[in-house]
Amino acid sequence: MLNNIPAIISPELLKTLCEMGHSDRIVIADGNFPCESIGKNAKVIRCDGHGVPEILDAVLKLMPLDTYVEKPVSLMQVMPGDTAETPIWDEYKRIASKYDERGAAAFGEVERFEFYEQAKTAYAIVATGETAVYANIMLQKGVVTNAI
Repeated sequence: MLNNIPAIISPELLKTLCEMGHSDRIVIADGNFPCESIGKNAKVIRCDGHGVPEILDAVLKLMPLDTYVEKPVSLMQVMPGDTAETPIWDEYKRIASKYDERGAAAFGEVERFEFYEQAKTAYAIVATGETAVYANIMLQKGVVTNAI
């Protein structure tokens, strides 16, 4: 056991976050995301039974967002003609605001199939049991400056 590590962060996820370098990306995926096929070249970490918001909060507690890019957080854009609502995005922005002064300004939307292409180059994909639609989020890691 360690101090100050959120209990939801498994040893595998903690190791992965440590291994990631500046500008590496991690996807926290909803339950519908094709984690294994998109993540063939990535580490796929199972966090079934947990939602994206709780994983996002724990990850951002440990990992800074990239300050060298305008939008280090990417959301999967709702497909044109789809009437899905995305209230979970507001929760993501609230969570990110606790850890990054840019808050909602750090977020960008990426077209669905482009999101998949970018996810194929992610260092890791975290598979959750999140049931909200369009709940996938990709984070770009920043420089850790306060590590001891």
